Amino acid sequence: MYRRSLLLVGLLSIAACKKQTAETAPPAPRPIGASAVAEFCGMNLLEHAGPKAQIFVRDRPDPYWFATVRDAIAFTRLPEMPADITVMWVSDMARSHQWEQPDAWVDASRAVFVIGSRRRSGMETAEAVPFSDPAAARMFAESDGGQVVRLSQIPSSYIFPEGSQS
Repeated sequence: MYRRSLLLVGLLSIAACKKQTAETAPPAPRPIGASAVAEFCGMNLLEHAGPKAQIFVRDRPDPYWFATVRDAIAFTRLPEMPADITVMWVSDMARSHQWEQPDAWVDASRAVFVIGSRRRSGMETAEAVPFSDPAAARMFAESDGGQVVRLSQIPSSYIFPEGSQS
């Protein structure tokens, strides 16, 4: 009887841990579809080439979509935007098969970014090009210019080039 009780307590503990992990795990990235409309410009992401982003906030089932990674980073730095971000997914250009419509995602907190490259976003602006693999980011920077940085190292002056941060 004692062994059964111990086994039952152990199984319940494991189940509770799995449930807690599932509740705290961030939402998985969503595929870009016809309903993916950019938060700031209101345009469909399928109409723009280059890296994209999606941000999930607590208590909102659908992500905020961004036609550029730089716009998503701006969203995280603007005081009037939701601060309860659970995850920011960015296009993983190390694993994506094409620039036009990237098809892989990486958590922005784990990515490295190339800033200041010659490649332009789908909105024809400077972009923060994300990579899951630092070696791939360095190769990109060698061929297209720019420097490799972490998310926290991207200067606000790069995100808000005209000092437009409110």
